[in-house]
Amino acid sequence: MKKALLIVDVQNDFCPGGALGVKEGDKVVPVINSLIDKFDFVISSQDWHPEDSIHFEKWPPHCIANTYGADFHPDLKTEKIGLKLQKGTANKDDGYSAFEATNTSFSDFLRENNITNLYVCGLATDYCVKASALDAINHGIHTFVITDAIKSVNVYPGDDKKALDEMYRNGCTLVESGELEA
Repeated sequence: MKKALLIVDVQNDFCPGGALGVKEGDKVVPVINSLIDKFDFVISSQDWHPEDSIHFEKWPPHCIANTYGADFHPDLKTEKIGLKLQKGTANKDDGYSAFEATNTSFSDFLRENNITNLYVCGLATDYCVKASALDAINHGIHTFVITDAIKSVNVYPGDDKKALDEMYRNGCTLVESGELEA
């Protein structure tokens, strides 16, 4: 049984001051950095949108491929990330879930590396974290959501709680970083 950490979308545009900044989104970075060495594999996902995307009818333009906004937060320890998933790369592709990556098959990677436990953290709880965690459950992966290493958009107040409840009801285990063993 191998375990992997999935760092979801800890990108400049999703942090305070970014095009679609999540309140206190940067606060997940030190928590995530403290966890990286506890995992067999460290995987990241990034929104990697084209300049012209139907996705921007719903959201302000953000995380446009090869821009500062699409880069990881500068304090995130990226040197141990062994797989970088890019999603939302097509004009009609929202790419909420890491399983929608277009540069490689995330599900194949998990299977080929015998990863049975996936720990999910990052941004944002109520969108890409939730979509990735639910897809992991649907792929038969034992999925944990690290609750002190996620932050929410909260377009509507309480969206964060609804997202956590939905993930829990569907089989995700909710944990805090302090509960994880080395």
